[in-house]
Amino acid sequence: MDDPLAGVLSLTGVGAAAAQARSSVDALLRHPAMRRDAGRVAALSALRGAQASAALDGGDPDAVDDPVLQGALRVTAAVPELAQVWGRSPRQALARLHMLAARDLVSDPDQLGRPRASSDAERLDQLLRLAITRTAAPGVVVAALVHGELLALRPFGSADGVVARAAERVVLVSVGVDTKAVSVPEAGHLALERAYDPLAQAYASGAPEGVGAWIRQCADAYARGAEVGLTLAEHVRTAVPEAG
Repeated sequence: MDDPLAGVLSLTGVGAAAAQARSSVDALLRHPAMRRDAGRVAALSALRGAQASAALDGGDPDAVDDPVLQGALRVTAAVPELAQVWGRSPRQALARLHMLAARDLVSDPDQLGRPRASSDAERLDQLLRLAITRTAAPGVVVAALVHGELLALRPFGSADGVVARAAERVVLVSVGVDTKAVSVPEAGHLALERAYDPLAQAYASGAPEGVGAWIRQCADAYARGAEVGLTLAEHVRTAVPEAG
């Protein structure tokens, strides 16, 4: 059976960018804090990631009652659980992500977790099949493709950006790139915000140059997100234990 992502791997710079991103995440996973305090780092990562994702969608990352932020907090908290679901039923995981992300954004509860009738159902089906197809492509590439496709499709009509970035995080955990969910890819995307929307649109065009540029952008974001994770890990490692 031919590898459906073979063509993507041949795009200029994709392989090198993916390798660099993976190396950065691997360095984070080797940090001493991961031996005993990975859970604390993951909790901080989820918070920082939710704030960054909300900001990218126009939410207020500092307002605890902001509905976009609340949705982003719920989805990042659910990543470890949904990473286990993704491999057998990405559709179920995606629906759950939308239910969590858009709970405070839609007036009709029946819209939660259900793609719009006007969305491209065939392309979404193809994405969800591709997401769990065996491939030689690095997990970094698969995560970037899932993110880009969901931004292009905007299948739900609400919270699609938050859902796309949460799905990306789920994939990174599910395929073994960031097994402890301690990197902060959303913070990487926020740091590269100026190019985020233009390159997402370039990806959506389907042109090979646009697809390659988007994957390289995502890989850069993952590397930057790993650096943020290292900062969090070091904070946890050096924190003075509370008395009592």
